[in-house]
Amino acid sequence: MDLPFQPPLEPMLAKLTEAIPAGDGWQYEPKWDGFRALVFRDGDEVYIQSRDLKPLDRYFPELPPALRAALPERCVLDGEVVIVGEDGLDFDALLLRIHPAASRVKLLASQTPASFVAWDLLAFDDQDLRGVPLGQRRRLLERLLAEARPPVHLTPATLDRSIAAGWFDHFEGAGLDGVVAKRLSDPYQPGKRGWAKIKHARTADCVVAGFRWHKNGPGTLVGSLLLGLFDDTGRLNHVGITASFTADNRRQLVEELAPLRENALEGHPWAEWAEWEAAARASGQRMPGATSRWNRDRDLSWEPLRAERVCEVAYDHLQGDRFRHATTFLRWRPDKRPDQCRYDQLEVTAPFELKAIFGS
Repeated sequence: MDLPFQPPLEPMLAKLTEAIPAGDGWQYEPKWDGFRALVFRDGDEVYIQSRDLKPLDRYFPELPPALRAALPERCVLDGEVVIVGEDGLDFDALLLRIHPAASRVKLLASQTPASFVAWDLLAFDDQDLRGVPLGQRRRLLERLLAEARPPVHLTPATLDRSIAAGWFDHFEGAGLDGVVAKRLSDPYQPGKRGWAKIKHARTADCVVAGFRWHKNGPGTLVGSLLLGLFDDTGRLNHVGITASFTADNRRQLVEELAPLRENALEGHPWAEWAEWEAAARASGQRMPGATSRWNRDRDLSWEPLRAERVCEVAYDHLQGDRFRHATTFLRWRPDKRPDQCRYDQLEVTAPFELKAIFGS
C-alpha cells in the first residue's frame, strides 16, 4: 500500500472515567459496542485491522466493496465494525463471524451484513494526520464522508456536554454502552489511553451456581464464578461470570466453596450441562461451548455448586438475557435468598432506533 504509513497500527485507546468531563475543548461521541477496526485504503486495495493488530477482512467480506465506494482513494480511518439487529447492535452476531469456514462467513454476511462506523481520519492522500489536532481531523472527516451511504457511517459528535449526557441515557437502548470524550487539541496517539470513556455501571444480586478453575489447573485457584438469575418461569438462567479476584481471594475461594460442591448435581438447574460435558469427554468429541471462541485452547469446563449463595456484582449492561461483559465482584449477600435473584431487579432501557443515530 502506498500510504503515509503502513499497517499494523496500534489504535488510540480510552481510560475509564466516572463522569462525563465538563468544560471547553471536549468532543463527545457515542461509545459503540462492536469490533474496533482501522481501515487502510489504497485504490482497490482495502485492509481492515483489528484492535489486536490482526486482519479482519476475511470475516467481513461485504465491507471492502462498501468501503471502496464510500471512502477517498487513499486514506486511513479509525472506527468500529457493528451489526445492527432488530433491537439494536447485535454483538453476538459479530462473534459468530469469527469462524474458520469461509462458506459460513459468506452466508452470515448475506443474512446479517455488517456496517462500519468511522470516527477518526488518520491519513488522507499523502498526508499523515496523526499529529493534527482532533478538531481539524474531524472537520476533514465530515467533509470526506458527507456523501457516504450505508453501510458506512460517520459517528455523531458534539461539543455540548448536555447532548452527550442525553446520548448516555438514550442510546443505550440501541446497544451502545456509554460515551467517549476526546480533547479537540489532541493528536492521535497510537497505543495510548488519551481519551475518556464513561460507561454504564449498575449492580445486581446473582446466584452463584458454579465456578471454573484457574488456568493453573483444577484444585489450584478459582478462576471465575458462574452467575444465574431466575426468570418469570422460575428457571435459573446462566447470565455471565465474575472473575475480579486477587490471587489470595482465588485461593480462599477453593476452601470456601468446597462444602457447596458436595452433591451439587442433585437437582441442579444446570445438571444437563454436566451430562453433556461428561458424554462429550467420554466420546472424545468437542462439546458445543466447551472452548472459547477467541482461544480454542482455553478450557471452559465448569464445576457445579449447590445454588445456595448470593453475591452482588457490578455490570455495565445486559445484552439479551446475559451480561455483555464480565462483571465485578462486590460482596457476598448472606441476607439474600437465591430465589430473590430475578431479572426484574435489573434496569431495563427502552429500545432506541439506530436510524436516529445514523441520521444525526
